[in-house]
Amino acid sequence: MASSCTISAFLLILLLTHSAHSPAAAFYLPGSYPQRYRPGDTLAAKVNSLTSPSSKLPYPYYSLPFCAPPDGVRHAAESLGELLLGDRIETSPYRFSMLNNTAPLFLCRTDPLSPGAAGLIKSRIDDAYQVNLLLDTLPVMRYVKNPIAPDVLLRSTGFPVGVRADDGEYYVYNHLSLTVLVNKQKGTTRVESLMATADGAELIGLNNGGGYTVVGFEVVPCSVDHDAASVKDNNMYDEIASKAAAGCDPSVVGMRVQGDRSLVFSYEVAFVESGVEWPSRWDAYLEMGGARVHWFSILNSIVVVAFLAAIVLVILLRTVRRDLAQYEELGGGEAGGAQADELAGWKLVAGDVFRAPSHPVLLCVLTADGVRILGMGVVTIVFAALGFMSPACRGALVTGMFCFYLVLGVAAGFTAVGVWKTVRQGDAAGWKAVAWRASFAFPGVGFAVFTVLNCVLWYNGSTGAVPFLLFLVILLLWFFVSVPLTLAGGLVASRVRHVEFPVKTNKIARQVPAAQCSPWVFVAAAGTLPFGTLFIELFFIMSSLWLGRVYYVFGFLLVVLALLVTVCAEVSVVLTYMGLCVEDWRWWWRAFFASGSVALYILGYAVYYLVFDLHSLAGPVSAALYVGYSLLMALAVMLATGAVGLGASFCFVHYLFSSVKLD
Repeated sequence: MASSCTISAFLLILLLTHSAHSPAAAFYLPGSYPQRYRPGDTLAAKVNSLTSPSSKLPYPYYSLPFCAPPDGVRHAAESLGELLLGDRIETSPYRFSMLNNTAPLFLCRTDPLSPGAAGLIKSRIDDAYQVNLLLDTLPVMRYVKNPIAPDVLLRSTGFPVGVRADDGEYYVYNHLSLTVLVNKQKGTTRVESLMATADGAELIGLNNGGGYTVVGFEVVPCSVDHDAASVKDNNMYDEIASKAAAGCDPSVVGMRVQGDRSLVFSYEVAFVESGVEWPSRWDAYLEMGGARVHWFSILNSIVVVAFLAAIVLVILLRTVRRDLAQYEELGGGEAGGAQADELAGWKLVAGDVFRAPSHPVLLCVLTADGVRILGMGVVTIVFAALGFMSPACRGALVTGMFCFYLVLGVAAGFTAVGVWKTVRQGDAAGWKAVAWRASFAFPGVGFAVFTVLNCVLWYNGSTGAVPFLLFLVILLLWFFVSVPLTLAGGLVASRVRHVEFPVKTNKIARQVPAAQCSPWVFVAAAGTLPFGTLFIELFFIMSSLWLGRVYYVFGFLLVVLALLVTVCAEVSVVLTYMGLCVEDWRWWWRAFFASGSVALYILGYAVYYLVFDLHSLAGPVSAALYVGYSLLMALAVMLATGAVGLGASFCFVHYLFSSVKLD
């Protein structure tokens, strides 16, 4: 699957070319193509890690006493993103024959449960752990009745390990009633042929059409009280005569979990022909509720953007031009200067407005990291919105983000050294130290947090822990790919022409008048406007990260990101102008944090989400994971939005003082 995703991304141009000349060519999500099956062909389901909405520690499927396949458990090839997300895909004993419905089949009978094994199963049931089956890359879907509206079905991926009954006893779901939805194909498109050829796969029915594709995978889990003694001589896949044959009823439980008792597992499968086309088979998983909420979020953001844009236009077209006209009429004499003092204060700091900020190296490094993070986010969302990172390629989104972040080290180095040279008015001395720090600042913080949390996951035996070999690979990629690219970007910036200031800086700094209110109060309050543009979308993103819900409305997210960047730029420009008007020329850091202060509100929202939406979060380990990654996310947002604010304010100040004629 990983090779399929990689190769098919490069073939998208060829696919579009073929489809442009062939009206019959179907569109498929990049990274996948239809796998066709003849009647009687074998289908094998796979299993992923056990996951829970209340505990953020995924565990291997076979950490519980489930049945293993007769030829042994084998690990599927996994991408970088799958490993980072904690996916561990393995083979399972669930096997089917295309279009052959089966009666209940025996899988296995476990050894009598030890007290420890029984306690582990009960613990997993208490923590609401889910079993995740996969068939032809499709996660198994479960439908349950809505307790509030019984006529409405709720769908979710996976099914619980078991259930705790009202009497306090624990029961395991040991019988699965599986339904495979298939679609009969009429022929093979040129797109299919090209995609299959790229992966070296064999397509059936190339000449005469035919074959079936899997378009759905559903499950009804049941707890059936099999008689362990009556099946002790059964072989795997033998038909089993039990209560399961009379129908699978999830509301009736029977297989109790207790020490010194064996568990008996079974399953049955039914094939149902469906009218769902193969390209549309992910619709059931990707349907996002609340489309009106997304539109409301965007309209709300547009109103905020328009309001701030009107303020900026008033500043630029009315106030600034009026001040410039009056300044030119007064001339440069002492009397004119005295009258100019009464008009506006921003012209009086012309000799100090481009004075180097305090801690310039830190400002350069933070801005560079912000540009890198923003670039990674924009490129990733654009690719996802275009369909390159389809859900058929598990982990493709995380893999893409990681690769884009590595490559954009060039942009980080160029930005860091470029800002350094500009602040120092062309002096590039010390650029290597700046580039080195840019390559280790945010990546170092992120890697430190990642290492600590990964050690916690290792200690708990979770599949969320990155394997040690992959951990070393990530470390080597940082040192031998990211760092050299950052230094290369810095080298380029050290040799290109810097941005020249339109006015000269005085040797003696002008005294800043005492302010009635600290300007940092306005800086902290300014973050409310950027937060207002994204907080609705932030809810869906947080639900995807921590509640396992699918998020795939990247078109909405791309629009929200554009609006967020616009609001950040406008807020920073307005606050910078307000500071200059009171003769405060220290605008560099305030411009950065005026938009970057949105991170404070994101942290506040993370606390709110933890209290009101993740109130069932189980254990200190899950809480540590949530806090650690929330802090890292807030820091990344602060750097990205801060870089936008600083860049917008610099362009504004440069334009403003380029219009002033000074001796």
